[in-house]
Amino acid sequence: MFSIEHEFDSSVITLVDDRAAPLQEDVVINAFAECITVEQYDPRTDRMHKITLSIGQLDDLSVALDLPEGVYQLKRE
Repeated sequence: MFSIEHEFDSSVITLVDDRAAPLQEDVVINAFAECITVEQYDPRTDRMHKITLSIGQLDDLSVALDLPEGVYQLKRE
């Protein structure tokens, strides 16, 4: 299950793990014009962890999900 909300400066996607156990904490993705942030709470450390991806890294990730293993470089025009 997931939700999508549009804020003033970003779109927020929340991924909820509602499948078979063990369940993971929700993942919150904030899509800004210049970057994407991915956040997830870690109950072991009682901290929220954040990863920031550039738009280029997000493009690479979206392509990588459909490729076999290997090393690739996208040509940007």
